[in-house]
Amino acid sequence: MIRAESFHAPGPADFDLPGFFSIGGTEITKPMIQLVLAAIIVFAFFALAIRRGTLVPGKLQFAGESAYGMVRNSIGRDIIGSHDFARFVPYLVTVFFFIFVNNIFGSVPLIAFPSFSRASMAYALAAVSWVLYNAVGIKKHGFLGYLKLQCVPAGVPVAMYPLLIPLEFFSNLLIRPVTLALRLFCNMFAGHLLLMLFATGGLYLIEHVGGIGYAAGPLAWVLAILVSFLEILVQFLQAYVFTLLNAMYLQGALADEH
Repeated sequence: MIRAESFHAPGPADFDLPGFFSIGGTEITKPMIQLVLAAIIVFAFFALAIRRGTLVPGKLQFAGESAYGMVRNSIGRDIIGSHDFARFVPYLVTVFFFIFVNNIFGSVPLIAFPSFSRASMAYALAAVSWVLYNAVGIKKHGFLGYLKLQCVPAGVPVAMYPLLIPLEFFSNLLIRPVTLALRLFCNMFAGHLLLMLFATGGLYLIEHVGGIGYAAGPLAWVLAILVSFLEILVQFLQAYVFTLLNAMYLQGALADEH
């Protein structure tokens, strides 16, 4: 019989990693280093891809152009529109690949930790997006014009305004960055937690249960491997969805009618 009290299941405390070193009293943790490393990787990849641009691209240039074109065309142009999208493409490309690299860290041996499984990281990135699309909307429509655009739906009877205006205000101006961050954080947190559970649970079954544990333990590890492949897909999709929603919010801020 498995004694539940003897197995310490992984939980949120396992995501509170100790600092590697301190700078001015601030503990520098593994996720913080990963954010810097991801920025370097993204910058280096595109810098190398365009370093020797030729009419007939090599493998690296082709990979860089394909990656850039995917975000530029399928997210930027298709969502924001051909008139306004070009000036936002650098931001969208940066956001997509920065998130994707940080997410994929969770599947890289020796690192094995997705940076955005820490809520503070996801909220900080969502805050940048919130500032950007609101600033774009205010610049185009003016503060009061933008506020009206976001809070007063077109074609709605005036009698409905007392109900809809507060809902639209909270939904469009306050809740968006929260849901944007939570979607990214929760998916990365839950996926990594599941992998930890299968890995540690399999080891526990083999070492402490015996008998059926010798069969159940390796099965748990097989499930961990299968989930890790699923996680790679989720890591890509979460980067894509975050960038897609950014484009949608920018398009909404630029639109002339809500």
